[in-house]
Amino acid sequence: MTVRVGVLTGGGDAPGLNAAICGLGRRLVEADAELIGFADGWRGMLEDDTRDIKNWNFQHLLVHGGTLLGSSDAYPYRDPDVMVPKVLATIKRHRLDALVAIGGEGTLGAANRLFQEHQVPVVGIPKTIDNDLDATDFTFGFFSAVEVATRAMDDLRSTAESHSRVMVVECMGRHAGWITAYAGVAAGAEGILVPERDAHIEALCQRLEQVRNGGARHAIIAVAEGTRVYEDGECLSPSERDEWGNYQVGGVAELLAQKVAAKLRWDARSLVLGHLQRAGKPLAFDRIFALRLGARAARLVLEKKFGRMAAMQAGEIVDVPLADAVAARKVLTSAFLDKYESFFLPIGEL
Repeated sequence: MTVRVGVLTGGGDAPGLNAAICGLGRRLVEADAELIGFADGWRGMLEDDTRDIKNWNFQHLLVHGGTLLGSSDAYPYRDPDVMVPKVLATIKRHRLDALVAIGGEGTLGAANRLFQEHQVPVVGIPKTIDNDLDATDFTFGFFSAVEVATRAMDDLRSTAESHSRVMVVECMGRHAGWITAYAGVAAGAEGILVPERDAHIEALCQRLEQVRNGGARHAIIAVAEGTRVYEDGECLSPSERDEWGNYQVGGVAELLAQKVAAKLRWDARSLVLGHLQRAGKPLAFDRIFALRLGARAARLVLEKKFGRMAAMQAGEIVDVPLADAVAARKVLTSAFLDKYESFFLPIGEL
């Protein structure tokens, strides 16, 4: 009997999503399995909205950015008493032998709960530009996002130098500083601020004063959108929290630019990279990485190893318990921050 497999891409899009579908689809087609796409992540499961993808050209799919299946922030555990039965009904209606969820913390967290609580045969593929999923060294889309942020900082140097300005560049990442840290180090930023350490206006201004006294006409500051900012011991960041209990993110670059300009009388401007970090075609690395993860997920489906996720560990593609990947948010370690201490100097207290 033909194996029937559903696939969805949930949460924020990331470069390499189509490549992951390509790796999954090609391997399953070779095994004569039937692949059914669900539109816009968990919304497609909730509303039984499918996409006929059996005639897709998987070979050419991997070069495209975004996700041809579409995505959304729909989440079945937002109202589990109503939504989870809808997901289970869709799985039963389509006689799915497996469901492959491609996503980040939220998408895979829901997949894990469905497996744990309802024995849904799920397999996960880790996707997020934030790189904050545990049990895998990296997630696909991360390095493409880092490249966008790095090139932006590189390009901003010319205009910053021309006008003797400080450019504060805000990167995505929510409550993890991976994109900001990697891009900031690669671009040689004069300061990097990340959520893993509180940022203090006094320390940042001291660092910039040192840079200016050293003869520099400009500076680049990389800051993660979730960084908490303090001045004279008082938190200046928003106190509002979202439905998950996390602080609201964003606006930190503008805040820092205003403070730097006022305290140092040094022209400072902010730039929010925003969704540019998700946009465009994936790097070759992310295409191949996602392709390999998709192929591993197909293997897990065919071997009926459910409740697991394809992952990268020490450069190899392996599989790990899905529960391990969503048990805790992966953030920058003290070892990483210490290794690049000179870049992160403005973050700690004076």
